[in-house]
Amino acid sequence: MLLSLDGISVGDAVGMRILVRPERLETKKLPDGPWRWSDDTHMALSVVENLALFGAINQDKLIEAFATRYNADPYRGYGFGMRRLLAKFGQKPWMEAAQSLFGGTGSFGNGAAMRAPPIGACFAGDLETSAAQARLSAQVTHAHPEGQAGAIAVAVAAALAATPSCPRGNGFIERILSLTPSGLTHDGLAKALHIPHDQLQRAIDELGTGHNISSQDTVPFCIWVAAHHLDDFEEAMWATATGLEDADTTCAIVGGIVALSAKNIPQQWLQAREGLPEMNLATSVDA
Repeated sequence: MLLSLDGISVGDAVGMRILVRPERLETKKLPDGPWRWSDDTHMALSVVENLALFGAINQDKLIEAFATRYNADPYRGYGFGMRRLLAKFGQKPWMEAAQSLFGGTGSFGNGAAMRAPPIGACFAGDLETSAAQARLSAQVTHAHPEGQAGAIAVAVAAALAATPSCPRGNGFIERILSLTPSGLTHDGLAKALHIPHDQLQRAIDELGTGHNISSQDTVPFCIWVAAHHLDDFEEAMWATATGLEDADTTCAIVGGIVALSAKNIPQQWLQAREGLPEMNLATSVDA
């Protein structure tokens, strides 16, 4: 989980900097550190702690941890829906609050997906459990089925990437597709199967890179990039950042997945990333 968290936070932080200076993509010149990370990493910290403490997603404690971290440090780039939800935590049951967002549809944003890689890392190789735990993690903030589908796809991708026999390319995408619920995110993953590994611009154009900050226009692209860059973290980051749009989130998702397979996050990147805070990782006796 900590390796996946490093991947998320490095991707999140470098993606933020690339958005500020996109011309760096042409030369692949890294920005100067420190690279500040965003809400993507902030929320992933709580997921890692929750899994370490309870051995599985404890929904009540997870949403409480999200709210506590948000209220202590709200200036991490949280979206409107999440600010509204977390700032009012405790005023109504979390299930009711999550469902009330966006006119009662619940959120189908990419926020549940961006924090899902550590779930797959925790249950590495167990794709079904990873999918079930990802749904639980998503439900506390994303009541819409698409928001949950994105988290499921990403967690399954991470669980698969952490295995020695992890397939590459379309084989990787097909395994994830088989466990992703029907809907627009699923349809995007199916479309990704038909985009060759060397057609990055086509993947950007056809799959989307987070312009709408939704699961369906974020997760399929992230899974496509990860599928074709599982052995090289650095190249995975540059390919993902080329899509711009919501690059901090797309790079966080891809980073959290690919780190588990490539295991080669460059030290220069880790050292440039803003440091992570201390976490409570003491395993619960009841877990």
